[in-house]
Parts: sequence; C-alpha cells; structure tokens
Amino acid sequence: MKKKIYIKDWLSLKPYMSHKPVDLYYLKLANEVKSFFDTAYYLPIRDVMSVEEATGFCCFLTSYFEDIISGTNIWTTFMNKYGEMYQKQLPFFETSEYYENEINDADVAFLSWYYLNMVNVDDFFPPHNPIYMAFAGRVMAIFDKEYEYALENEQLKACYKIDEGETEYYVYRNLINTVLTKTYLFYPDTALDFIYGENEIIKEEEDVEFKFTMLQETWETFLSESCTRLLSLKGKEWAAEILGKEHPGYFDLLNMSQRISGLFLYKGQDGKNVFLEHIASGKRFDLSKKSYEHSDNLKEIDTMVFMGIVRWMDEWWFSGLSNQMEYDDALFLKEKKSIYSKKQVGFLDYETKAVKDQIAAQYRAFLEFNDGAQIAFIPSDQVDGFIKKYTDYFNSNLDYTQEEIDRADEQAKKSGFFGDRSDEDAQADFADDPGPYLIFFNPKSGIELAYGIISAFPLKNNPYYKVEESDEDVKSLLDSHDFSKELVQFCFDNCKDDLPFFKEEENNKLMEDIDFLLRFWKGRDYHTVPEITLTGEAVNSEQ
Repeated sequence: MKKKIYIKDWLSLKPYMSHKPVDLYYLKLANEVKSFFDTAYYLPIRDVMSVEEATGFCCFLTSYFEDIISGTNIWTTFMNKYGEMYQKQLPFFETSEYYENEINDADVAFLSWYYLNMVNVDDFFPPHNPIYMAFAGRVMAIFDKEYEYALENEQLKACYKIDEGETEYYVYRNLINTVLTKTYLFYPDTALDFIYGENEIIKEEEDVEFKFTMLQETWETFLSESCTRLLSLKGKEWAAEILGKEHPGYFDLLNMSQRISGLFLYKGQDGKNVFLEHIASGKRFDLSKKSYEHSDNLKEIDTMVFMGIVRWMDEWWFSGLSNQMEYDDALFLKEKKSIYSKKQVGFLDYETKAVKDQIAAQYRAFLEFNDGAQIAFIPSDQVDGFIKKYTDYFNSNLDYTQEEIDRADEQAKKSGFFGDRSDEDAQADFADDPGPYLIFFNPKSGIELAYGIISAFPLKNNPYYKVEESDEDVKSLLDSHDFSKELVQFCFDNCKDDLPFFKEEENNKLMEDIDFLLRFWKGRDYHTVPEITLTGEAVNSEQ
C-alpha cells in the first residue's frame, strides 16, 4: 500500500482548491491514521479497500475530527437530523457514554461501517461486528492526544455560511453543490458518484460543445435529484439543516422545487416575467426575468426553447442552459408524446387531491378485482392479461361512456400509470422472463411489478414460494432499488413471522434500525411518488 497521503489527496475532500497551513496540520494527522491503518494487519476493514480507497478513508476519518474541532456543523447536522427522525443518537452502536459536540468512539465506528459499505457496493458488511469499535478505539487514541491543541479551520467553516440577507437562488445552489460534491461526509457517496459521472461524459463525448452541454445538464440534474445514502435526504435538505432553522433561507431551501428540464414554447413576456408553456404537459410557467438575461432575444411567439427551471421563493428561476429554435411540428408532436418529458412536471401533481383520489379509486378496484388481496402472483405470460382485465374492471365500475373509457385508457398509457411501453413490447419483455411476477398495488403510487423476489412472500395465494430461496429473495427485497419501501412494509406486516431470514439473530438486530437501512440501501428510491401525471394546468409564480 502507498505509505503517504499527499496534499492533493487531502484537498479532494475539501470545498476549496488551495491549501492553508491548517491543512498541512490535518494532513500530518491523516498520515498518522494511515500509518496505523497500514500496519494493523488484523483489520479486515483494510483488506477490502484499494490503495486509493484506503487513502480516502484516512482523510475521511481525519476530516470528521477537523469538523468537530472547527465547528463546521456537518457531523452535528447528521446527528441532529438522525435524532429527530429516530429519537436516539446513532444506529447500531452503543452510545450510553456519548459526549455531544465532541469526538466519540461510536462516531468513528459508525463512519468506518458507512465508508466500508459505500466503497463496496456489491457487498453488505453488517454493522454489529466488534471490529468496528476495536478499530475506533485505536483511531481515537490518535485524535485524543491532539484534541486540546488541534487547529480550527476557519476557511472550511466559511464554505458553509450564507449571509442572512441573501435571496439569490444561485448562491444557495452553490451551497447544495458544496454539500453534495465537496463535503467529507458525502465523499464516498454523492461526491464519488458525481466524479464518476463527469469522467464518463468526458471520456465518451468527443464534440467539445456537446460535452460542455452534457456536463452542465448533468450537474444541474444531479444537484436537484440526488439523495444521499445517509437518511435519503436531498442536497437542499442537508444545506437547510447545516444553515439551521434560524437562517432565513432554511424554509426557502426546503420549499425549492426539483428542476424541470425540457422543451417549452415561448408565449410572450411583460416587465417581470417570460411566459412559457411546457410542451409535453401543456402547463404554463412564468419565468422570472431577474434569472434570465436572454429574454430580449425571444421575439416570435411559439419559438421553442430548451431550458431548465426551478421554483425558488415562489418564482420560477432559470437553471442551466437555454437553447432557442424555430417551431418544428414534428419535434412538437414527438415531445407531446414523451412520457419522460411528462414526468418532468409530475411532482407538481403529486399532492393534489385529483391524484390522491385517482389512486385511491384504483386501489379500491384492485382489491375488489383481486379477491381482497393487495398482491397477486402471476405467470409471466399472463401479466399483461391480468393488468388489462383489471383496467377493464376499473372502467366498468365507473359511470363512463365507451368513448370516455377509451380516452382514459389512452391517458393511463401516456401517463405511465400502467407502464410506458406498448402492449406488444411489454408482452415480449414479460415472456422473456422464465419465472412468475409479483403484482402489488402500492397505495402511494399505483401498480408495481416485481420479478425475482417471489419467495419473500409465503402467502396463501403464492403457489411459487420456495423456502430454500426465501433468504436471497428477502435480501433483494430489502437492499435493491427496484422495490418500494411499501412493498417491504407489506412483507413485514404479512410475512415476517413465517420467513426464516428474520429468525436469525444478526438479521433480527438489523430490524432495530431497518428504516435507516432502507434509506441507506434504496437512496432516492426510498421515496415513492405516483406514476400518474395530470396535464394542462397553469403554473404561475403565485402557486
């Protein structure tokens, strides 16, 4: 293993480029941790890391120490948010002798577990192994001897501050960027993900202009949509918590919308706003001119504009790149049919009564159709037939004309509620899979199809259950992004007592922190959203 950590290694976990004398102090400390780590041959923690990962790990742990000493509020924010959600100090580890706002063995043990699992995504290392606390004790001996004399990093602290009078979206966006891509706590998570994504674009795209566009668009989308594996929170939520509830920008950050990126039609402007219509959904948006300096270039009504927008402080702000083009009927029709583009604005409808009522009605019909069961187990070649019969059953119980039923069917297909593929494509896909499917009605999102986890459900209406396959299927259900937390909860509520997996002591221990683990395993997919998209509603700066 490489014996020495260099300043460039240390700065890779920092939100600034050039080092100060305080960085050299912490670099020396990181090398002390590395020296111990390299010689601790008995530690399995080291054996599953590459040279680069081990270097990052020692910088990571030392950055935790620096954070506590400097009062940058990163670890404290995690602790406070975790305590608010779960009413205890940490998952997994003993905290009966825990000192708030100071360094703790349990912190180092937890951070070691977290880092190890982040850099080995294909394996799960259980948290209850005593090796974590043993290792933490040795690292803490290094930190303890420096605790009284350690230097505060004022430069680092300043990176997480925003003036209380600041109202510009872009300043807060930069803080979100700092949190997700330049903060030690998320270095093995979102920061490395972002670096990997950037490098792939740089490597694969040859056209310089297109490469720049892709990098900008990827960055904007990443900041808007990424969730950390810790607590499954977005960058805006972490930024708000780091600033604190007393900061005027706290609620503005929490209320900031996700980003909409797509094609719009220009519909005019006044002194304050540019009026846009999202082509795929028909929704209208008032874009604040203070965020868009190109409004004078918009002349022709129905000019097409590709751009990104974000709702900030009850106004829509430009976010990203914009590109104008003449109206193109073929492009308009293609965009109008695009399910992906419709889903860009779907979040605007998630909390509306119309969506909730629609899903509730679908849910009631599903239970009636499926003999009162929320879940069905169907051979792959019968999946499409089951869904079509259910759709017909739902429509037949509504007071609709045949024309209205046909229109509703078409809208369901366009919205993605019953899948966004044609029946032919779906049938081909299902037929290619040899095993049965699970069809689950998720009360939060609608119909959910699952494959490969049938034996996680020992139910009377499941003829395909095999006890010898149940452990692997339960593991897949828990840690895969493909299955919702509502399906997991259904398994807990209806099947847990009959599954061998939950009779093992180690797995029972995990259940004490299962919600934390589900957030850790599923990331952004922990949060279930409806697949229905309503269209045609106006959206202005007052909504």
